[in-house]
Amino acid sequence: MFKLSPFALTFSSALFFAATAHAAVVENPQFWLNSGAESLKESVKLKANTSNAKNVILFVGDGMGISTITAARIFEGQLNNSSLGGEENSLSFEKMPHLALSKTYSVNQQTSDSAPTMTAMIAGVKTNDGELSVGADVKRGELSSDVIARNSVKTLLEQAEEKGLSTGIVSTARLTHATPAACYAHTSDRDWEWDAYSKMPAGVTVSDIAKQLIEFKYGNGLEVAMGGGRSNFLPNTLTDPEESSRKGGRKDGRDLTQEWLAKQPKSAYVYDQQGFDAIDPKNTDHLLGLFDIDHMEYEADRAKDTGKEPSLTQMTKKSIDILSKNKKGYVLMVEAGRIDHAHHAGNAYRALTDTVELSNAVKYALDNTNPKDTLIIVTADHSHTFTIAGYPGRGNPILGLVKAPGKDVFDKDVNGMPYTTLGYANGPGFRKSGRVVLTLSDVMQPDFLQEATIPLGSETHAAEDVAIFANGPKAYLFHGVQEQSYIYQVMASALKFKAGQ
Repeated sequence: MFKLSPFALTFSSALFFAATAHAAVVENPQFWLNSGAESLKESVKLKANTSNAKNVILFVGDGMGISTITAARIFEGQLNNSSLGGEENSLSFEKMPHLALSKTYSVNQQTSDSAPTMTAMIAGVKTNDGELSVGADVKRGELSSDVIARNSVKTLLEQAEEKGLSTGIVSTARLTHATPAACYAHTSDRDWEWDAYSKMPAGVTVSDIAKQLIEFKYGNGLEVAMGGGRSNFLPNTLTDPEESSRKGGRKDGRDLTQEWLAKQPKSAYVYDQQGFDAIDPKNTDHLLGLFDIDHMEYEADRAKDTGKEPSLTQMTKKSIDILSKNKKGYVLMVEAGRIDHAHHAGNAYRALTDTVELSNAVKYALDNTNPKDTLIIVTADHSHTFTIAGYPGRGNPILGLVKAPGKDVFDKDVNGMPYTTLGYANGPGFRKSGRVVLTLSDVMQPDFLQEATIPLGSETHAAEDVAIFANGPKAYLFHGVQEQSYIYQVMASALKFKAGQ
């Protein structure tokens, strides 16, 4: 049996205070009638902002399905010592006034990956799985750069640069990973992130994704690019600045970080918290931040990083400070990329902590931009097989074992064993030897893998619709159930861009 971690103790304490404070609020019929009336009053006040946008910020919670939002809402509420149990809490973006559902299938798959889903959002075109910002006529693994060029679809960031706006990309994943890469790269295979990728076949003339970021040919290039994936930008002869036992991954001898610095005046490259903190947005026009040799750390593990890393909120703030210097406006994409990775690992704790950090970043953006001229959208590229199950009582620990209201013992399955509220339909949480008797101290551990029904080395994406939340100019256009490519149409319309050109 595990010992309770400091997190578990804090979390359990929060629940204790929530349970004792719950009695102070009486949720009688009048409480709910008053609550509903107040919500109705606020809804009646809503007016459609039909103006055009100067700025657009697109937040993407990679893999942030609706069940993830629900669980993260409760998780945050319980961490904040909610007086009602946490279920009534709202993440920052859930308070945005306009929303819709997004259909995430790709051209060739019911359940999609991040490459075609982000292509749909950022270029308005659905394509095949594994392909970035090209049409579906392209076969995955197409070797010819000429074929890619003929079938490339223009992204919102490329349009913005052509019109003199500033542009930025932030991700906690590698900057060459599918979601950020779709903003600037065009390729038949999302895995061709650097030139030494072992499965890149001979005869490829398509540029690797890292090189496409540096050679971005629109306007004066990206103003901000921050995330992980440092290895893909450094030559294999150069020792990594943080991990002395590791070298860069490129075999072409190019140091793309130095090429970034040489390309534009007032450019900067940073790789740790100290360098990040030293950047003065007033004197920096182009910022490249590569804070890990691979993906950045999960928010829960960020403090343990060797050189320390900025949070998603800190990167969002720095990006807005740099981009907002442009009087013409800007387009910024911010991805919480590791929600997805935690779900693939079957680890709800890290998925939820990264979702809460995304909410923090969105709150900063909402509080520090003008809703009259800045369209902010929060959505996901796809969902996961993440479930919230059983009949736990109000305020039951969201990471804990199911316990019905008023009961002193945990609910049991047909074999007499307790089970968790959170689980996965498939993934590494499957117990080959069968279910074991779980205790609260087991399941509250940050490293605990929620149980899965089907054994897989990595949990899969799911195909249900994901949510879109929006605020600002043209946000009212989000309604009903839409194709994922519709998100691009609203952004382009808000900026007065002609779609696809």
